[in-house]
Amino acid sequence: MNCNEIRAAFLDFFKSKQHTVVPSAPMVIKNDPTLMFTNAGMNQFKDIFLGNQPVIYPRIADSQKCLRVSGKHNDLEEVGKDTYHHTMFEMLGNWSFGDYFKKEAIEYAWEFLVDVMKLDKNRLYATVCECNPQERIEGDIESLEYWKRYLPESRILYGSKKDNFWEMGETGPCGPCSEIHIDLRDEKERAKIDGASLINKDNPLVVEIWNLVFIQFNRLASGELQKLPAQHVDTGMGFERLCMAVQHKKSNYDTDVFQPLIQKIAQLSKKQYGFEEKTDIALRVVADHLRAVSFAIADGQLPSNTGAGYVIRRILRRAIRYGYTFLGFNEPFICRLVSTLVENMGQAFPELIAQQTLIEKVIREEENSFLKTLASGIQRFEGYCQKLEVRSQDIGAENLLPKEDMSRVTRHDCYEIIDGAFAFELFDTYGFPIDLTQLLASEKGMSVDMEGFQKGLAEQKQRSRAAAATETEDWVELLKTENPTEFVGYNTLTCESKIVKYRNVKSKGKSYYQIVLEKTPFYAESGGQVGDTGVLENINDKIEIVNTVKENNLIVHIAHSLPDNMDTFFTSKVDEEKRTSIQNNHTATHLLHFALRKVLGTHVEQKGSMVAPDRFRFDFSHFSKVEDAQLRKVETIVNELVRENIPLSILNDIPMKEAVAMGAMALFGEKYGDKVRVVKFADSVELCGGTHTSSTGNVGYVRLLSESAIAAGIRRIEAVSGKQAENVVNELFHIFDDIKQLLHSPNIIPALQKLAEENEKFRKEFEEFAAERVQQFTKLIDKRIEQINGHYLIFYLSSALPDILKQAAYKIRNYKENLVIILGSIHDDKPNLVVALSDDLVAKGLHAGNIVREAAKLMQGGGGGQPSLATAGGKDCSGLEAAMKRVLELI
Repeated sequence: MNCNEIRAAFLDFFKSKQHTVVPSAPMVIKNDPTLMFTNAGMNQFKDIFLGNQPVIYPRIADSQKCLRVSGKHNDLEEVGKDTYHHTMFEMLGNWSFGDYFKKEAIEYAWEFLVDVMKLDKNRLYATVCECNPQERIEGDIESLEYWKRYLPESRILYGSKKDNFWEMGETGPCGPCSEIHIDLRDEKERAKIDGASLINKDNPLVVEIWNLVFIQFNRLASGELQKLPAQHVDTGMGFERLCMAVQHKKSNYDTDVFQPLIQKIAQLSKKQYGFEEKTDIALRVVADHLRAVSFAIADGQLPSNTGAGYVIRRILRRAIRYGYTFLGFNEPFICRLVSTLVENMGQAFPELIAQQTLIEKVIREEENSFLKTLASGIQRFEGYCQKLEVRSQDIGAENLLPKEDMSRVTRHDCYEIIDGAFAFELFDTYGFPIDLTQLLASEKGMSVDMEGFQKGLAEQKQRSRAAAATETEDWVELLKTENPTEFVGYNTLTCESKIVKYRNVKSKGKSYYQIVLEKTPFYAESGGQVGDTGVLENINDKIEIVNTVKENNLIVHIAHSLPDNMDTFFTSKVDEEKRTSIQNNHTATHLLHFALRKVLGTHVEQKGSMVAPDRFRFDFSHFSKVEDAQLRKVETIVNELVRENIPLSILNDIPMKEAVAMGAMALFGEKYGDKVRVVKFADSVELCGGTHTSSTGNVGYVRLLSESAIAAGIRRIEAVSGKQAENVVNELFHIFDDIKQLLHSPNIIPALQKLAEENEKFRKEFEEFAAERVQQFTKLIDKRIEQINGHYLIFYLSSALPDILKQAAYKIRNYKENLVIILGSIHDDKPNLVVALSDDLVAKGLHAGNIVREAAKLMQGGGGGQPSLATAGGKDCSGLEAAMKRVLELI
């Protein structure tokens, strides 16, 4: 059976056992603060186990996409080194919620493995939970007795709490589990060593394939195990391991789950799988990581520098690095593998087909970006190592090695240790992975000062913590109420209210107050819309509200001072002009979203926004630069909608399903309740909690200012509307008027064309003149060649242009062997130094770049270049001649 047939057989088997087959939940989790990714099949059913969600189907089966990048066997840096662990994997599972229990779960498992999958029953083992009085766990005799119906007792083993007792957390649902293991070793190996002795011993061919969890207890805070009124079954079987067993392979990576990918990578890299360990590891890493990254992108998680996006970027960059280092890829290649993955898994997971183009585009951009990082980092690393090779006892070495690098090196460790501070600089400033620095160092017989690296990392974290440090006092309650603040700002910009509570906050050396009101018209910053500003006043007091934010569902008003009398009524007044501009801009983002989808396609989805009174920006998914013609079309559509003066339609508290059926666009990654608020402007329909103008005509006019990339697959448009858009247009006309005056012509285009033609003519004339000057200068310095101790020297100070010095030196540096050229000039009150060496001197070890860098210090400057030709500039003209003489001394 191929992998797709095995998956289908599992689901069909449990369908025949009255299980409802449900689709896999997304691998990327959006609504659980405790998890970034689905890491087990039970994640989507957690609320049922906790009693927070009713049971709809008492029996369920599925194949769940999972991702694990931490833990004993799932540490990201270890994946690929063995043959049976992965980042992304499928978990085949069947569940019973208060229906069947141990007897049926064991019976179904045995029937499927032996009767349907035709696995050799003599290779199967089962484990059950042993007694653990300290943890108040009784031995699972019930499971043991059921297993005796299928296995001899010699192949039923007791397992510890660690392996055979499942707990959701320190408290909550838990219960014993029974693992099914299979021995895939050759008969000869099995005869030598009993498989029972290898269970849970990390043998790659004696592996767990199915875990049957029996959730029958609730662990209390006291540690006591309380029997649950309803008992549940939660099973998980590694799909990739099942394929290995059914297909008689010795590795998950040898199955048809991975082999199409591995063979495609091998073909592209002109390598072979199974001949060299480091090549095999690289092929496994790339195949595994491609799956993880592709499924994450298909589920909506793009690579980024924070949160779940950072995990996906780390996984992808590890694959790129292995391809770069061990497979010889120095250009994007992982994006070329997506079609093979889609062909192999798209039938079971149609989201891969739907998102294939996006996946390919995002991966290609990430590859291009990181390959540049790798090349730059390796170049810097090699440069650092070259400096280490300069022995301090060599002539001039102390001067040729910069002091900041000499301070990191001692004669003892010069050839052995890469400084931790330098490794951290590569990591922190240039994004170069520390493990790659270690790899490069080991290839040179060196090591990295990891203690120094970790010190730099710790200091960076400390700086971040210090920057984010906030000192918050306790709330001072003035009004007892259990009701949340009532927001009335959709319908009014002013209202009467009392202060419920307040507190003082100190952050980054500044102090301010947070105020919570009983009722407020102030909109708190959320959904990209900035918070309202205004005043809180009564007959005696008036304080300014500088911002409004949400904190733990509280609407918090920010002020720099407090009123003298806190226990009275206040009038809350929102700044009307700012609010009007904000809501006009918010409406403009909805119109822009609609227009983008119309012009670019329905793949466009909002990924973020910022709505302020003076501008707005809109982030959206799109895999290439938006062309100028497309932007003009988008802007035209938006302004057509503005001129249509479409009235606002608000639908409050409608069911989520009904809103989706209407075509409402939900913000990606946002958590919505069962009832939602829908904002409509004709065909623009979105779920939104923000404030909007009453009709599109109030927006006035929208001008798009820029379009750019902010991440792979994410674009950003910045724009203005109303008065700000009018100001932009007026400024453009002012610029046109200034250009007309500069050109002395009312017709800008013809005048600019004429100017460009004249400029091209002058450029050619200047190049001819410069070439003549170089020729003249070359003849001049050629006459000044001196012979000193078997060497030839040109030592000349002039006022020529620096470029002329450089070109002349380059032309004549190989006129003679053993030729040294030292040229200086003062131009625009700045000293310039050029050093050139003949090829035979370079071959003897002289380096013009190192020499000129040291000499330039005497004229308060710096420089560098190639071994044969280098230049330097400075600030102190009086030091030029000394710098030229210093060059001579070093040589």
